Amino acid sequence: MKSTMQRRALLGALVLLAAGAGLPGCGRKPATQPVPAGATVLALGDSLTSGVGASADAAYPTLLAARTGWNVINAGVSGNTSAQALERLPALLQEHRPALVIVSIGGNDFLRRLPLETTRTNLRRIGEQARASGAQVLLVAVPGLSLMAAAGQLSDHEVYAETAKALKIPLHAGGWSTVLADARLRADSVHANAAGYARFTDGLVQTLQSTGLLSKK
Repeated sequence: MKSTMQRRALLGALVLLAAGAGLPGCGRKPATQPVPAGATVLALGDSLTSGVGASADAAYPTLLAARTGWNVINAGVSGNTSAQALERLPALLQEHRPALVIVSIGGNDFLRRLPLETTRTNLRRIGEQARASGAQVLLVAVPGLSLMAAAGQLSDHEVYAETAKALKIPLHAGGWSTVLADARLRADSVHANAAGYARFTDGLVQTLQSTGLLSKK
């Protein structure tokens, strides 16, 4: 009797595991829906979003709007930390009701050597609040500070991949690291020039298409 009951319990557990394997978020890529032309997209960030280092019409949100047909709101504020972006987010969500929020923040946290756990928490809260509003979320990785970075060899800070995985949201990796590692694409050590913002936008569009947020034409 005991052996029969154990076998039934084991069978039930296997059925539950099999069912779970088919659920969204169980080892699969984040589920996304294409954002249609004309939809409002919120670009939340700091000076790299606002476009410091180039003219206003060269900022990546402006370039992205031209490439996609989206109404892209440039919510980049120069000097903002992740905490300041988080503080601004609720009012932005209420005002614009975006279908997608693109989050590119954290560079000033690293430059000011703020606690990493604070940045991690803020990134997660930004993603959670944006998603709770009904928006889809794309996280953009930002380079971290390191000895290699001082030598001009940049790489994404690992907190972005960790956060994207935890929240099950898509990640645009390598965008800023690639641009800011190339002197030809920089206005100064931490900002892109017009060519750099154009290069970043090219890569961002590819990620948006590969993740299903932007339909391929």
